[in-house]
Amino acid sequence: MGSRRQAIDAGAGLGVLGLGLALLVAALVFDAEPLYVPAVAFVAIALIAAAWVAVGAVGAGAEREIEGRRVVEGQPLLARLRVRGGPLGLAGATLVDPLLGAPRHLPAGARTERLRVSARFARRGRRDLAPSALVLGDPFGLVTLRCEAPGPRASVLVLPRIEPVTVARGGGGDGTGVGGRRSSSGAAEIELDGLRPMQPGTSASRIHWPALARGAGLLERRLLPEADARPLVVLDPRHPADQDALDAAVRATASLAIHLARRGGCALLLPGDRRPAPLDAELHGWTALHVRLALLGSEVAPGLTTLSGRRGPVLLVLARTPDRTPRALMSSPSASRILVLPDAAGSGPRRRPAFTVAGCTGYELSRARAEAAA
Repeated sequence: MGSRRQAIDAGAGLGVLGLGLALLVAALVFDAEPLYVPAVAFVAIALIAAAWVAVGAVGAGAEREIEGRRVVEGQPLLARLRVRGGPLGLAGATLVDPLLGAPRHLPAGARTERLRVSARFARRGRRDLAPSALVLGDPFGLVTLRCEAPGPRASVLVLPRIEPVTVARGGGGDGTGVGGRRSSSGAAEIELDGLRPMQPGTSASRIHWPALARGAGLLERRLLPEADARPLVVLDPRHPADQDALDAAVRATASLAIHLARRGGCALLLPGDRRPAPLDAELHGWTALHVRLALLGSEVAPGLTTLSGRRGPVLLVLARTPDRTPRALMSSPSASRILVLPDAAGSGPRRRPAFTVAGCTGYELSRARAEAAA
């Protein structure tokens, strides 16, 4: 099984050996013949224990093979463990592996053992797994030898899980306040953004005929670019109430991004980015964004200035309950603005929630009734 890292713990064995040698010296000095028997017994037990472990460790070891280096929160990470004993088999052997949880005692009569384990992680982030180790001991429990598998620590990335959006009773559309809008895949411009004087070459389908009938002249409909019209999900992880609130905000962000992307596309703005990342129904580019969400901390601020020029629906996800509604959200020209707060962070705005997702609640705000978050 390759070179192994070994660590021996012979503290108890050395204590028994030292006691035997002390009795032997006392027997020689004081000519106390009754002390010879326990002295020899203690020395023999210590030597037998050391020899037992040394012989049993010849060729023994453990290896682990992980099926994949990424797993979603709560989903099983599968691994195969292979254990091989020495000349004495697996007598007195214990398998230690972080995926097992508690150490597992191996059957004494076996020479090899194969295990298939499944582990789950409750939180996102990177997990460094210590190598598998086979701990060998003697029948007296005096000496133990830990044999670790060769190679560096294994690294597993735990991704935030995706949860469904639950629409509040009486809510309409898709429950996110964007009305279940679906964009046409080939259209470059999809939403009305006012009127302007007609430009040469404008298609007749864009002429605003009611304005012409009122005597306002030829005006054309000005349309929003699709990138500005699609829903925008923004995550602000700063100053979380606790780790649970931060993780809930990250899960809600990921869940909303997938929910909206599959319903026509959206954009996702993460902390540190100057421009939102587009997501289409095929989820191109989602893998990299999912990894970033898994490793996201609470130190970096998002580029909230992006909201000032956004006319499409805006969903701002916070990891805390603010004293008042963020100014960047209220000053956005978007007609649909949703504030998403973790339930664990405290109460949200005093208005009926629009939806819940991943332990967070979304509240739709209106310009006419700007309320401070409680």
